[in-house]
Amino acid sequence: MLSVSVLLLDAPAFAEPSQTTTTRLDDDTSLQKTVTVMNIPENNTLPWGTVNGKINDPTQGHPVIIQFFKSAEEDPVHVAQVDIKGDDSFEYRFRVLSIDEGQTTHFFEGDYIVKIFKVINTPRENLEAV
Repeated sequence: MLSVSVLLLDAPAFAEPSQTTTTRLDDDTSLQKTVTVMNIPENNTLPWGTVNGKINDPTQGHPVIIQFFKSAEEDPVHVAQVDIKGDDSFEYRFRVLSIDEGQTTHFFEGDYIVKIFKVINTPRENLEAV
């Protein structure tokens, strides 16, 4: 389960449906990658966005890595690493815009590809699927 949201009132940002793949790393752990698209409207007026979700059966001691890309061909424009909470959820708050001395700076605007990497325990019930 994953959601990507930007805290907006007038013009909501959104994340399109996500695609998740799982790659087996070894007998005990697998890497789960979720890719989604996030849109920050041009007329956004609120400063914060969040990426959050819940991980099924996470491997302890491995943070969640979140990468934001302006396009698939470019390097990430922003990278974050967040710890998993006790309830197996994670949340990352990021600055969307800043207003300093009346000057507005947009850090995020438009469409972004968001990749979220999570290390999970390798599923035992269907090992061929991983």
